[in-house]
Amino acid sequence: KHYLCGYCAAFINIVVTFPIQKVLFRQQLYGLKTKDAVHQLQKDGIRNLYRGILPPLMQKTTTLALMFGLYEDFSSLLHSHTSAPELLTCSMAAVLAGTTEALLTPFERVQTLLQDYKHHDKFTNTYQAFKVLKVYGIREYYRGLVPILLRNGSSNILFFGLRGPIKQCLPEATSYSAHLVNDFICGGLLGAMLGSLFFPMNVVKARMQSQIGGEFQSFSKVFVMIWLERDKKLMHLFRGAHLNYYRSVLSWGIINATYEFLLKLL
Repeated sequence: KHYLCGYCAAFINIVVTFPIQKVLFRQQLYGLKTKDAVHQLQKDGIRNLYRGILPPLMQKTTTLALMFGLYEDFSSLLHSHTSAPELLTCSMAAVLAGTTEALLTPFERVQTLLQDYKHHDKFTNTYQAFKVLKVYGIREYYRGLVPILLRNGSSNILFFGLRGPIKQCLPEATSYSAHLVNDFICGGLLGAMLGSLFFPMNVVKARMQSQIGGEFQSFSKVFVMIWLERDKKLMHLFRGAHLNYYRSVLSWGIINATYEFLLKLL
């Protein structure tokens, strides 16, 4: 049931927040201001607003199903077979779940290509994007894997480790609606914090994955290149972070509240 609840929570979240994610993606990739990114999407037209939603629907629903489900499974497995402290076993379970999620990197890779207007003339749908990448070999599907692995493991440890303590700090819930509000606040706060913390990592990932073919540059090399392009200013590196903050509050609020609600129903 943990897998099913995670899947449904991700589906609802993607449909609601995809347009915001698209504006954010353009800011991460090109360092645009919010109004310029929105204007760019307006020029693309309403027809292209949900262009690229299939990969995140396929990837994120599966990823969150694995994130919640595998974390529970790995936690139970480690608790029953080791005598290590709970903090260590839970952290290890979170890293293992995050590493397994990274197997779905090809969907995140294709989503990046479909959202980048520079590739609009190369392919019109998910199938074509996968077909184009096939020419370059299996490794091309996993471009940007390193920042994804670093992000997934670290964010999972913090998410699962802090979710309980944060909820305990909130006013005690005495009804289903109060529990729903607390779960939304808990998920939203965590999502905003983690989204801001790992924002530069996603900026580097977007740049790495927007490339088709050519040299596979290291994470550090791409980071330095972006840093120099943006005048060595931290504020420029975090362009889009404020939008990401609000999107993360909404996104992870929806995910956590929906997940916990469905978990109680099943």
